Amino acid sequence: MKMCPAIGRTAAVMLLLSLQACTTNQLPPATVQPSQTAAVDQYNYLIGPNDAVTIFVWRNPELSGSFTVRPDGKISTSLVEDISVAGKTPSQFAREMEKVLAKYIRDPVVTVSVNGFVGPFSEQVRIIGASGKPMAFPYRQNMTALDLMIAAGGLSEFADGNSAKLVRVINGKQTTYELQLDDLIRDGDISANVDILPGDIVIIPEAWF
Repeated sequence: MKMCPAIGRTAAVMLLLSLQACTTNQLPPATVQPSQTAAVDQYNYLIGPNDAVTIFVWRNPELSGSFTVRPDGKISTSLVEDISVAGKTPSQFAREMEKVLAKYIRDPVVTVSVNGFVGPFSEQVRIIGASGKPMAFPYRQNMTALDLMIAAGGLSEFADGNSAKLVRVINGKQTTYELQLDDLIRDGDISANVDILPGDIVIIPEAWF
């Protein structure tokens, strides 16, 4: 049975229009708005579970020491049990310790430092899918997609880097962006590099052959 030429042309036009509609329904490229950039520039590290915290109490070495933050976000010291530390900056925690220790010693001066950075789960950056090392990483100020890919060991052999997605929560709303990781990693196109924010998730699919 032969198809009418007019019908064939109509079908071709409809197919072309449908393809054009598909191409306009793409995800937006990953960018950082000026307000988000300001937030990144003012970023302060927050202590998280499994962080190693060193507390130094001036002139009171017996109250000083190193502690690992428990999974519940708390630590216990020689004088203070079950004090919450996760989600606070080192300076915030130091001021809180001074208030607590003031019940026992006069005018305490406390300094807090952090080692073995992990950070709170909400701040960690996660990369899943076809990367060399899918895992969660502690966020670093001014981290970019290139930094994240280096930490993750690059793309796997079968990765479809230009179909990668970045999932970001902005003001409580989840938004998905497109990433051009093949262009960035394999072609060296630095224009494809984008800023990473705390809590970002990068998803890299495998290519279909």
